[in-house]
Amino acid sequence: MESHLTDITRVIQLAVAPVFLLTAIATMINALNSRLGRIVDRRRVVQERLHTRGGDEAEAGRQEIRLLVRRARLVYYAIFGAVLSALLVCLVVAGAFLGALLGVDLARSVAALFIAAMLAMIAALGLFLREVFLAVRSGTHNQP
Repeated sequence: MESHLTDITRVIQLAVAPVFLLTAIATMINALNSRLGRIVDRRRVVQERLHTRGGDEAEAGRQEIRLLVRRARLVYYAIFGAVLSALLVCLVVAGAFLGALLGVDLARSVAALFIAAMLAMIAALGLFLREVFLAVRSGTHNQP
C-alpha cells in the first residue's frame, strides 16, 4: 500500500508542471478574449458610422469591417487552439493519474497528448501573432 501511495505522490508532483501550463494557457485565453471584445466593439462603431457616411468614407468603412472580420476570425481560431491545448493538458494529467492508479503504462499516450497540446498551442500562438501583425499594419489598433 505504501508503495502505491508513493507512486501517487510522485504523479502528483509531476502534475504540478502541467498545472502551471494550464495557468499560462488560461492567461492567453483571457488576452485573446479581450482582443476579440475590442475587435467586436470597433466593428460596432464602424458599422454605426457607415449609416451616416457616404462615398469614399463608406467604402473605407466597409474595408475596415472586412479587416475586422478577418482579425476576429483569427482570434476565434486562436482561442479554439488554446482551449484545445488546455483540454489536452488536462487529459495528460488524467492519463498520468490513471496510469498510476491502474498500474498501466500510458507513457506513450500521455506523451502523444502532450505533443498534441503543444502543437495546438503553437497554432494558437501563430494565429495570435498573425492577428497582431494585421492590427498593427492596418493602424486600426489605436483609433477610437
